[in-house]
Amino acid sequence: MSASDTDTDVETDAGIDLEFVVQDEEELERPYRVIIHNDDVTTFEFVINILVLVFELTFVRATHIAFETHNTGASYVCTLPLEEAKSKVFKAQFAARQQGFPLTFSIEPE
Repeated sequence: MSASDTDTDVETDAGIDLEFVVQDEEELERPYRVIIHNDDVTTFEFVINILVLVFELTFVRATHIAFETHNTGASYVCTLPLEEAKSKVFKAQFAARQQGFPLTFSIEPE
């Protein structure tokens, strides 16, 4: 996400950093890419489950993304409207923190 003068960083009790930015309607309607990032702690099983349950991917696609992320450091997950992308990333990272995993995602304009 890009930074602007109106950004405010907030850290939740779950250890998830959130950035709230005021967007105009055009920004909200643009497609955004969700990217998953590799770490050395989160298990393949957990990543695959999150991709299936939160991002609604097939098991085969989720497995492919998990291995690609492990091998390359980051992978494309899906493209969504901004609010939906933020909601799914929050749910995924919150679930990861609940299990003690540092799994992270980023969101970028397409």
